[in-house]
Amino acid sequence: MSIRQEHGDDHPAVHALHLAAFEGDEHVPALVDALRSAAAPLAPMSFVATIEGQVVGHVLLSAGRLDAPRRIVDVLVLSPLGVLPQFQNQGIGTRLIEHALAAADAQHAPLVFLEGSPHYYATRGFERADKMGFRSPSLRIPGPAFQVVRLAAHEPWMTGTLVYSDTFWALDCVGLRDTEASTGAPSALPNIGP
Repeated sequence: MSIRQEHGDDHPAVHALHLAAFEGDEHVPALVDALRSAAAPLAPMSFVATIEGQVVGHVLLSAGRLDAPRRIVDVLVLSPLGVLPQFQNQGIGTRLIEHALAAADAQHAPLVFLEGSPHYYATRGFERADKMGFRSPSLRIPGPAFQVVRLAAHEPWMTGTLVYSDTFWALDCVGLRDTEASTGAPSALPNIGP
């Protein structure tokens, strides 16, 4: 398996991958399409995992903002993360997360946020954000699901409220929408990894 930056030719495969990984939920591919082209202070970073030329996994980092006491801070949001069902449970999602976080760190992003299963993401470097001085962008996000990774550029004063880009709101991709998600079980949400 190899991981590389997504190319324009990958878009149909990434679209199909998220439809399969999220059980036909059209919100996820629509979110990816919209975030790719959204104007933002931090350019989106989109990576694919391939096996023998086939796109089997995808992760996207897009711009968000942290409303911190000193000033607004540009941060990143990891969403979505998807792996084709037949390739799940093989470490592909973990490798995509590692690659995305290394790329974010290289771009001097101080923080990467997400909504997702605390059981899945806690073992991949994420911590519960509300316990670290961050406020969720929505009341629909249970505390354990709101998570963050602090990168090398993070400074202690960088706390406050995460503000999602307009794209997440316009496509209704904020907050958990099923009872399984709040328990940490897999969900069909865009922000939950495989």
